[in-house]
Amino acid sequence: MKLLYPTSLSFNPDKVKSQFPGETISLHSYDVKASTIPSEHLDAEVLITWANAADNLKFAVQNLKTLKWIQSLAAGPNDVLNAGFESSKVKICTGSGLHDETVAEHTLGLLLLAARRFDLMRDFQNQGKWPGHLGGPQSDQEAGTFRTLKGARITIWGFGNIAKSLAPHLIALGATVKGVARSAGTRNGIEVVADLDLPKVLKETDALVMILPGDASTKHALNKERLEYLPSHAWVVNVGRGTSIDEDALYEALEGEKIGGAALDVFETEPLPEGNKLYGAKNLFLSPHAAGGRPRGAEELVVENLKKFQAGEELQNII
Repeated sequence: MKLLYPTSLSFNPDKVKSQFPGETISLHSYDVKASTIPSEHLDAEVLITWANAADNLKFAVQNLKTLKWIQSLAAGPNDVLNAGFESSKVKICTGSGLHDETVAEHTLGLLLLAARRFDLMRDFQNQGKWPGHLGGPQSDQEAGTFRTLKGARITIWGFGNIAKSLAPHLIALGATVKGVARSAGTRNGIEVVADLDLPKVLKETDALVMILPGDASTKHALNKERLEYLPSHAWVVNVGRGTSIDEDALYEALEGEKIGGAALDVFETEPLPEGNKLYGAKNLFLSPHAAGGRPRGAEELVVENLKKFQAGEELQNII
């Protein structure tokens, strides 16, 4: 069996091969930014993808005729599906779980930035000015403000694996965490409410963390109507998919100071085009889809799924 692994991350093929002694499994690297895949590897049965160029994936669709399984290392395989691969013809698996820790860490950083306003401090530094009003004696937990995680009401919309990794960090810093998902219940000790209860929850939110997947059901989930439920001091943090926010509505809310601010790591169009109005929006901090980018445990996931594949069992994270 031939597997192709990407050059876009540090992938150790020996970690995989060592788990299958005596078996004819070959692993070969390929350039994910190239418009083609070498002709000697067009007989590959497994394609591991990570940060592939669109042309590279389209070439794979048209030319990898023996392909049986695609292992994406991304939390969501939007690029694979957009290239034309169909889950009815080839098994497609996500890298769900590989980014939990890194995205949780980045999200925590964005929340701390929002509460402590590190962005404004840096702005003043770049101007060569001392931001005295951001320091000195100040109220720690003044009503109607978001200045600390201690006592803050954090709502996580999209309560999956990343949320489960993030929540303990927030709780350790004194925040009250509530989740929102398709169905209500208790997950890892956290109260999770259904989407229908969003209006009530948003009204009682100091910071909204969005970790929604990017599909038709979540497009512009945070729209003008739902933004209006948020208190005027509340922040919006998005580390899920950019399409889940109506960016025009968010811009209007920021410019009108209807919310406290926003910290976005994902956008409807990436890279965010030069001159886009979001660059100049009030109280908006941007990071360039940097929350993930470092899948941890890729080799272990490939090994586990390869064993399942050979045994005819259902693969982990299959869509």
